[in-house]
Amino acid sequence: MDLAPELIALIRRTAHAFPWGPARRRYMADTVASLNLGQRQATLLFGWGRDTLRKALHERRTGITCQDATSCRGRKPIEFHLPHLLDDIRDLVKDHVQTDPTFRTTRLYCRLTAPEVRRQLVTRKSYTEAQLPSLQTITTKLNTLGFRLGKVRKCRPKKKFPRRMPSSLN
Repeated sequence: MDLAPELIALIRRTAHAFPWGPARRRYMADTVASLNLGQRQATLLFGWGRDTLRKALHERRTGITCQDATSCRGRKPIEFHLPHLLDDIRDLVKDHVQTDPTFRTTRLYCRLTAPEVRRQLVTRKSYTEAQLPSLQTITTKLNTLGFRLGKVRKCRPKKKFPRRMPSSLN
């Protein structure tokens, strides 16, 4: 079937105007069915993927919309593999925590560094070196738990400076 280039461009623009997912696939299936095209012809004319067209035509034929599993993709967080890791980190760090000495924020400062936390997880909580994540991951988890690395310091009062006399030159 020969279509005018303007019509092909219009169909492509209209397909790109739809968001990704079922609405776009529905449009693709309706276009292919109304123009009486095959999957290969539609792929060559419009530049659509064969797998997407196959899914779109299947959804049109059965009336069931397939759900995209985009949330299932990607790497799982370390808590998925080691469910008690965050509780163990919290347990190790709780003895070495100090609140902000100025009491302006609710931050918690910790004296332990990420390598020290990792070392204590191995010695005190019986994790293996191969089991534990990298130092960067432990640092990130410490930050998400609200522990910031910082020196534990006492709250010192401000120094009192002597009043300047009007007669002083400086």
